[in-house]
Amino acid sequence: MTNNMLLTINPDFILNAVVFSLLGVVILFICFWIFEKLTPENLWKMILVEKNVALAVLAAGFMIAIANIIASAIHG
Repeated sequence: MTNNMLLTINPDFILNAVVFSLLGVVILFICFWIFEKLTPENLWKMILVEKNVALAVLAAGFMIAIANIIASAIHG
């Protein structure tokens, strides 16, 4: 490989990365919104106002799990 090949940036790859990143973030927000609606309490109120650490850990675990699923689906 020459140095010219290493410095070449394909704009299609950058565009694909941006589009799939935005798509993944939108899907994550939609899944979290559905999760919020399915729970009996308001998650944000419980986490921010009442400082419920266990619920914050649950929400973080849910987001990490859904993000892994989205990443695997996008990666192929």
